[in-house]
Amino acid sequence: MSSYQIKSQEEYFQVYQQSIQKPEIFWNTIAKEHFMWRKQWDNVINFDFDNAHFKWFDGAELNITENCIDRHLLTRGDKTALLFEPNDPSQPNEHITYSDLYHRVCKMANVLYDMGIEKGDRVCVYLPMIPELVVTVLACARVGAVHSVVFAGFSAVALSSRIVDSSCKMVVTSDGSFRGSKIIPLKPIVDEALKECTSVKHVLVVERTKTEIVMEPNRDFWLAPLLEKASAQFPAVVVQAEDPLFILYTSGSTGSPKGMLHTCAGYMVYAGYSFNNVFQYQEEDTFWCSADVGWITGHSYIIYGPLLNGATSLLYEGILSFPDFGRFWDIIAKHKVNQFYTAPTAIRALAKESLAFVKDKDLSTLKVIGTVGEPINEEAWHWYNNNIGKKNCPVVDTWFQTETGGILISPIPYATPTIPTYATLPLPGIQLALMDDVGNEIKGNQVEGRLCIKYPWPSMARTIWGDHKRYQETYFSSFKKMYFTGDGARRNEVGYYRITGRVDDVIIVSGHNLGTAPIEDAINEHPHIAESAVVGFPHDIKGNALYGYVILKDLKENHNLDTLRTEINALISERISPIAKLDKIQFTVGLPKTRSGKIMRRILRKIANKEGDQLGDISTLLNPQVIQEIIDNSI
Repeated sequence: MSSYQIKSQEEYFQVYQQSIQKPEIFWNTIAKEHFMWRKQWDNVINFDFDNAHFKWFDGAELNITENCIDRHLLTRGDKTALLFEPNDPSQPNEHITYSDLYHRVCKMANVLYDMGIEKGDRVCVYLPMIPELVVTVLACARVGAVHSVVFAGFSAVALSSRIVDSSCKMVVTSDGSFRGSKIIPLKPIVDEALKECTSVKHVLVVERTKTEIVMEPNRDFWLAPLLEKASAQFPAVVVQAEDPLFILYTSGSTGSPKGMLHTCAGYMVYAGYSFNNVFQYQEEDTFWCSADVGWITGHSYIIYGPLLNGATSLLYEGILSFPDFGRFWDIIAKHKVNQFYTAPTAIRALAKESLAFVKDKDLSTLKVIGTVGEPINEEAWHWYNNNIGKKNCPVVDTWFQTETGGILISPIPYATPTIPTYATLPLPGIQLALMDDVGNEIKGNQVEGRLCIKYPWPSMARTIWGDHKRYQETYFSSFKKMYFTGDGARRNEVGYYRITGRVDDVIIVSGHNLGTAPIEDAINEHPHIAESAVVGFPHDIKGNALYGYVILKDLKENHNLDTLRTEINALISERISPIAKLDKIQFTVGLPKTRSGKIMRRILRKIANKEGDQLGDISTLLNPQVIQEIIDNSI
C-alpha cells in the first residue's frame, strides 16, 4: 500500500495543494484506491459547522476488520501482524500472524456474540498491553459493537464513571497486570467500579498474573474456556460509514471526562493514510509505538493504522526501566525495529540515565523515530536524534488529539526538513489557522495564536457521547465555522508550526491530558479542605508536573501538613489515577480571585514557575494582598 506515500518535499506541496483545493476529489481517490468497501458512498462529505454535524463517506458500507485483517490473508497470511514482547524479558515473545489474528478475532467475536453483544452495544475494555487487548478491540469492531478502552492505570472511580456514561453492557479485563517487578490487581478494581454500574451484564476475565480473585456467579467468566469452544469463523457485520466504532474518554477542563465518539469509515481512511505517510512504512518493516492502547495513539498507531497497511506492529507489555533503562534499546535491537514512536516524557527519563544503556545496542535498523503526546523540548530532541537516531533518522514530532483521531501536523520523513521543537507542517487535507482572541485569523509568518482547523478531516470525532451540545460548545463555539483545538501555536518564518501548549485548564503530564477541575474536585472532598487550585509547572522528566494550592477549613487547627499532603494524593489516586498526583502542595490562606470569584490561575502558574516578579497588572483582583503571602511560602 505504498502507492500513496509522499516521497519528496516537492510532492508534499503538490499533494497538499490538491488536498485543500479539491478535498472531496482527494479523499474520494484515497478511500477508493486503498480500502475495501461492501458498498461505496453517496457523498464524500456533508458538513455543517454551525451545528457541528459531519459525515464522511455517507452511504458507504464496510467493516474495518475486513480492511485490517481479511484482505491481507491471501498475500500476507503468514506475515507477523502483532509481535508481542512481554513484560519479563526472559519470557518468550509471540509472533501472531495475520491468519492467527483472523482466527483469534473471529473466536472472540463469537464469544461476544454468544454473550449477547450486538451491533451498537458498548463494551468496556480494561486490559493490560497483552494480545487479548488488541483481539478484543477488533472483535468488537467485527460484531459492530462499540469499544471503550479504559487505560488500565485508572482507578475504580474513573473506570466506573466511564462505564456508566456509555452504558457498557460488558467489561473485558484480566486478573491483574505485570508492571516491571510489580503485579497490579485489575479485577478487584473492576469489582469496585461495578458497584455503581447497572448496565453491565457480564465480565470476561483473562488469566494473566494468576492472582487470586473473586468471580461473581453468572456475571464473571474466565475467557480462555469460552475461546476454546468458539468457532474460528465469524462473518464481519456490515456497518454504515457513520456507525460508531469506538468511544475514548479524554479529560475536560471542566466537569466529567468527555467520551469522544469516532465512527467507522472516516477514521479508517485517515488512520491508514496518516500511518503510511508519517512513518513511511515499507512491507518488511517492524513498527513499534510504545504508547498504551488506552490512549488515541495506541488505537491509531498500534492497532488500526498499522494493520490497515498490512504492517507488523510491536506490542510491549512492560515499562521503560525494567529490568533496566536499556530495555527499549534491547527491544529495538532484538526485533530489528525500523520505526520507533514514543513520548517526550520517556525520552527525558531515558536521557538522564547513563549512555552505557544505549552505547552497545544495535539501533542500525531504525529509519524513522517519532515523538507524541506533548511538544518535545530542544534538549530531549537533540538527545533522541544524536543517540537513538544517530543523526540518520528523521525525527517526526507529531501533533494530534483524542478528538482528531490521527496525526494532523508532522514532518514527513525525507520530505520535510526538520527543526527541533517544531511539528512542522499539516498533513494533506488539514487546513490550519491561527486566530487571535477576538476571532480574526492571523495571517503571515512569525506569528502566534490559537490553533484552529478550517475544514473537516475524515477522522475527526463526531460528538461527545450523549452530549452533542457540549461537543459543539467545546470545539466549535470559540471561532465561527472552525474547530478550536484548545492549543496555542507559533508559526515561524518558513510556515512551520510549533505547539505552545494548552490555553485552557488542561495540563499535559507525561503525555497524559489532565483536566484540573476533576483533580480539584477530588482534593476538595477531603474533610479539612475548603478550596484548591491546581496548575502546571515545568518538570525535567514529565514535561509538566502538578502544583496544588490548598486552603484549609480551619486555619487555627494544628494540622500535620505532611500527613495532609499524603492524604490529598491518596484521594487523587483513588478518584482519578496515580498519574494525577501533585508533585507540590502549598497550603495558603487564600487564592487570588477576580471580583466575580474566578480563581486567577494565570497568577498561580507564574508563581509555580518562579516568575512571581512578572505578574503584570493585579489591581483588578478582589484580594491582591494574598499574592505576596503565596510567593513568600512557595515551594
